[in-house]
Amino acid sequence: TSINIWNTRRPPLGPLPNEDIDVSNLESLTKYRSYNHYFTEAEKAKNQIVWWRTYKSYVEKADPELGATQVDIGLPISRPCRTKELKERRQVVKDNKKNVELERASRLRTFKISLDQVQETWEKTSGPLQVKRLAEHYGIFRDLFPNAYFIPQVTLHINYSQDNSAGVHYGNRLTPTEAASVPQIRFDAEEGSLWTLLLTCPDEHLLDNEAEYVHWLIGNIPGGAVQAGEELCHYLPPFPAKGTGFHRYVYVLFKQDGHINFQEDSRPSPCHSLVDRTFKTVDFYRKHQDSMTPAGLAFFQCQWDESVTETFHNTLNMREPVFEFIRPPVYHPPQVKFPQGQPLRYLDRYRDGKEHTYGIY
Repeated sequence: TSINIWNTRRPPLGPLPNEDIDVSNLESLTKYRSYNHYFTEAEKAKNQIVWWRTYKSYVEKADPELGATQVDIGLPISRPCRTKELKERRQVVKDNKKNVELERASRLRTFKISLDQVQETWEKTSGPLQVKRLAEHYGIFRDLFPNAYFIPQVTLHINYSQDNSAGVHYGNRLTPTEAASVPQIRFDAEEGSLWTLLLTCPDEHLLDNEAEYVHWLIGNIPGGAVQAGEELCHYLPPFPAKGTGFHRYVYVLFKQDGHINFQEDSRPSPCHSLVDRTFKTVDFYRKHQDSMTPAGLAFFQCQWDESVTETFHNTLNMREPVFEFIRPPVYHPPQVKFPQGQPLRYLDRYRDGKEHTYGIY
């Protein structure tokens, strides 16, 4: 006798996903007019309670802290009045329409937009929220401030070169050679304020996956003058080990409520010991969280180049770790003066300036 397995299937415990959608008439569905609208609807769908087991439930079972509510540890946000913003924007549009020179330049395609003004407007409006989203994408908050985040309201301008060709933005790539010396740092700060600047790498530690190496630490910076601050740990160039891919190097700017005694956080100068440079941002912040608040953020990516070998050998005075297989060169026996019984291409393997030929001749 045979058993019909289709008759033993249990009915679903509730409505199936998307069963209310008429797939025969997809044009009648409501379109997402913007990414923000789509993101809002996706968040609602993700938080909606369903009767089946979701991927989120499987992940939370494996890591219970994954779905924990994140805490905002940054500066409070002063949100402008939306009605006032719209009124000012309409007034600007009205004034531009009355501007004869602007209309003529637009018609003749000679109108030019100041990129510096666009950058300044972006930094004051949607820039901080977009930087926060980039930091979440790169896992900055997850590795430096577990279960916490902040909106970087102070923009950091960091350059390793005079011509702004090696600037630090939000995940761009730089080489260890470009980042070998102390950069130029600028940020807007009111007079009389104090700041702390930190450069750390959460991917570089050779012994502990949960630890970091501090590359630069300056405290009690008066009014944005970085050179006048108290250098707690001098600058060390990036040294991503060969074969470990790209590492993240993160600049975090803290705003202090007043003068802080950093005697316990100070390293000997010069500090060329990786043991002394072992660091955890979350522990540093918890120690001084009553006196400082994270306010600025910038980070770049870096992978191995030839200058890393020099940093390990000359600066850190240690052997360089290599995490990839380096194929040794092909061995050829010493050349003989009068080869007997060898093919005519025998000398090709010893010839310079050409790609060597290997194999059976």
